[in-house]
Amino acid sequence: MKKDRLSIIRPTVLLVLAGLLPFAGAAGAATLEDISFTSLPDNAFEISLDFSAVPPEPESYALDSPARIVLDFPGVQSNLQQRRHELSYENARNAVVVSTQEKTRLVVNLNRMTSYSAMQEDTRIVLRVQGATGNAATGSGSFAGSGFAVRDDSPLAAGEARAVRNVDFARGERGEGIVTLTLSDPNISVDVQQTGNRIVAEFFQTALPDHLDRRLDVLDFATPVRTVDTRPEGSSTRVTVEAGGEYDYLAYQTDSQYVISVDPLTPAELEERRSQFAYVGERLSLNFQDIEVRSVLQLIADFTDLNLVASDTVTGSITLRLQNVPWDQALDIVLKAKGLDKRLEGNVLLVAPAAEIAERERLQVEANKQLQELAPLVTEFIRIRYADAAELFELFNVRDDDMGRGSRWDDRTATSSILSERGSAIVDKRTNTIILTDTADKISDFRRLVEQIDIPVRQVEISARIVVATTDFRKELGFRWGAQGASEVGGNVVGFGGNIENFTVPYNPMNRFPRGGTPYVPPVDEDGEPVAPITPTPGADVGTSKGDNAGLNVDLGVANPAGQLALQLLTDNAYLDLELSALENAGYAEIASQPKVLTGDKQKAIIRSGKEVAYQEATSSGATSTSFKEAVLKLEVTPQITPDNRIILDLFISQNSVAAEVFGGVPSLDITDIETKALVGDGQTLVLGGIFQYQELDSQTKVPVLGDIPYLGRLFRNDFRASDKREILIFVTPRIVEDQLLDR
Repeated sequence: MKKDRLSIIRPTVLLVLAGLLPFAGAAGAATLEDISFTSLPDNAFEISLDFSAVPPEPESYALDSPARIVLDFPGVQSNLQQRRHELSYENARNAVVVSTQEKTRLVVNLNRMTSYSAMQEDTRIVLRVQGATGNAATGSGSFAGSGFAVRDDSPLAAGEARAVRNVDFARGERGEGIVTLTLSDPNISVDVQQTGNRIVAEFFQTALPDHLDRRLDVLDFATPVRTVDTRPEGSSTRVTVEAGGEYDYLAYQTDSQYVISVDPLTPAELEERRSQFAYVGERLSLNFQDIEVRSVLQLIADFTDLNLVASDTVTGSITLRLQNVPWDQALDIVLKAKGLDKRLEGNVLLVAPAAEIAERERLQVEANKQLQELAPLVTEFIRIRYADAAELFELFNVRDDDMGRGSRWDDRTATSSILSERGSAIVDKRTNTIILTDTADKISDFRRLVEQIDIPVRQVEISARIVVATTDFRKELGFRWGAQGASEVGGNVVGFGGNIENFTVPYNPMNRFPRGGTPYVPPVDEDGEPVAPITPTPGADVGTSKGDNAGLNVDLGVANPAGQLALQLLTDNAYLDLELSALENAGYAEIASQPKVLTGDKQKAIIRSGKEVAYQEATSSGATSTSFKEAVLKLEVTPQITPDNRIILDLFISQNSVAAEVFGGVPSLDITDIETKALVGDGQTLVLGGIFQYQELDSQTKVPVLGDIPYLGRLFRNDFRASDKREILIFVTPRIVEDQLLDR
């Protein structure tokens, strides 16, 4: 075969495709779901591929050096999490699964090429690879995988002290093309230059084996490199790497490995390069001695396929030597050297002296101005569809301060920045129309400008959600009890009770032991029946200065109990009453408010819902007047849509409610406000802020000393425990309303 093309595969592999014949037809949306490996006798192994549906018939390729087997599944996507699978079999190194939009490829890298076969089991394909001792096949194949190599491990011929031993090409992880040359001597001198879209590496005094004298076509690798041409040049070896598109290259050597890496440029890198170097034309070389300028211009025009028009005043000769420079830079150098200038209109290049071009353009401007002054005036009505005609007119209106004193526009309003000096404009607010009187060209310019500005304003729907969650818990346990009694000790009467007022009650048990020997006579009712002693109860006036519970020894009961338990013990000369009261209260509440509003881009929207609370307040004259306070849910927002369809929100959200407290007749408000400015994506929910309040209270009321007695001290204590939680969250979700939804 001719040396300008490399056929990398030799006839070494027999493709056993009989098992692949049942794979007829495409499987549609089949995807690779799983891959597994199984060891077989005689160092053979199997690779099982499981698909979601019957896969299409694969395309099989094989490579002898390096040894690898490739199966291509067109129209199949891979769902495997892992691309590279290391294999521990004797004749296998690894298996790689690569998926693109067009196909999925399985690459099995072997230590030595051997025979293989494939078979179908419903949605499973099994690839069986024989061991290294298996019979080598004698077929043919082709391969366009992620890399290939041509290797020559034979010793150098006599007299060939320096030579290229190997040429290898591979695709890097970033999509770069990597050309690796293995040299017999790391001290070989190398010269690398870039000429146009070619990178040329010259290896001096270096031999090239015959089987490496060829051209590699690597276009299928999706790198900037198209071809790699290796050929001898006398006693040296020349490697020409042809690349396409925008790229950069790096050449370096590590021991006997010489590497040329060709990297594609990202848009950011390309823009940075262009900002540093403004010339982007195709490169050329010029080397002339005393050549006419018109001839140089003709050469550049022929190189760029541009039509050239040179003025008669373009004369003279020039000597130049330009090596590998962009053609636009070479053209600028020639023009500047001879005082010339250029104008490019379409693909026609006009070249003339700079002064001549400037004078010609000045005359053209004056001619256009005269034509404008002589052109007839026409009147047209321009209907404004979406914008306000008056606001649109004011956008181009020139005030007196803009035109200066003495201007002919001092007493007029017109869009002088758009219209000519003879033009005028009138706004009809009723029909939202601008009436223009000017030349046809100016009116046409104004129409084009209005078409760019008079467009619908994009709409934004803002949905806010305010959630107030409260949790409270309260537990209280208390006792109250009283005891009264009397007895005679040593001829004296001793009484006890909750306080001294107990002894003035008519039913005081001390009356059982009166002084002077008068026996105690119990009181009787109207029927003569004795009346039993009673215990003072809450709400009953016992006839003392202390009132309700004057007879209690300990009064630590719950104010509004949920449950009570009372006991009473009565004897002839004493009584004891005991009351246990308890309260436990738990509650949870969630208040959600969801205001929603639709507004235009950069237009403020306000929505309020609630009530006004009226109250009386005094005026300076002494009279009273009625005032109001707002207790409302309010959403105030101004959205701004960015060019990348995100939204800048200027937000104010308020939720006020009437509190229980009143001061001087003026009610108080519970206020929840948030004001912020944030950037959020279309349809995304933004948590603007949260307020979390937690209050826990433990209190104990007791009788000193007695309340600290273990167990018994419970009768002399009141235990109170309360906890309150309050959490406020505010969510905002903006959505850009598409134009199709507005038309429905």
